[in-house]
Amino acid sequence: MRKNESAEAPERFSYLQSLVTEFQDTDSEEAKEQVLANLANFAYDPKNTEYLRELQVADLFLDMLTEDNENFVEFGMGGLCNLSMDPECRDIILQSDGISLVTSCLSNRREETVLSAITTLMNLATPTTRSQLSEPGILQCMLRFSLAESPRLRNLAAVFLQDCCSEEQVRQAQQQMQGHQTAIGIPLPKE
Repeated sequence: MRKNESAEAPERFSYLQSLVTEFQDTDSEEAKEQVLANLANFAYDPKNTEYLRELQVADLFLDMLTEDNENFVEFGMGGLCNLSMDPECRDIILQSDGISLVTSCLSNRREETVLSAITTLMNLATPTTRSQLSEPGILQCMLRFSLAESPRLRNLAAVFLQDCCSEEQVRQAQQQMQGHQTAIGIPLPKE
């Protein structure tokens, strides 16, 4: 099996490289969406992580988070979510102001994008980043999501609050929110 995997490696890299090139060269939004969706799916397989790092796909995904095209944002966020499980990719994301870019996706109207953003933030949690992830705005957002009708959103927000924040931080955020449910400015995503 090892021999087969090593024979496969140049073809795998070459294919991923052709996708990145296609994304860069095409003017068609539809083609770009398809390539982004494919790259996000390939980011799920750890066999591809090294190649995607070499091709700077994390930067491509990060760039998509500020696009007007909601599919670009969704696929970029999904790809980052997949890559953020890898420690080296996590560091690349963090060095590129990833927490801020990912946090901005918490206000997206698409539930899939928001779920990927929450998961990515959890994957970006390190002793160094924990203070950023437990800022009042993010905690209040997660508290709102923990009350959402969507079980996926509600449960994931609860996991974030449990895993990324202290009980004291959550309690303080709850106190700050009392009577200010609409002041946060982050609408719940549409299902």
